[in-house]
Amino acid sequence: MSGTGEELSHRAMAMLRAVAQGRAVMSSSVEPDLFIDGVACCDQMAAHALAHGGYIRPDGDGERLVPAVLTEAGRAVLAPAVGHVA
Repeated sequence: MSGTGEELSHRAMAMLRAVAQGRAVMSSSVEPDLFIDGVACCDQMAAHALAHGGYIRPDGDGERLVPAVLTEAGRAVLAPAVGHVA
């Protein structure tokens, strides 16, 4: 994932939308796990790729779960799809 969004799957885009809506938390580990609506994400490989690709990040540090937030790259990928992402 290079930050363009062209290679993001529909599932990855849905994960970004959930993060944008404030419905996701993630661990701040080296391989961060993503939880949406309190349930472990079904595609942790995609979650890792979104984090390592710079689309999402944990809003905090430590071993506990913290809110997941979009980075500037994540907001840019979603902006054309939804018109505006806060």
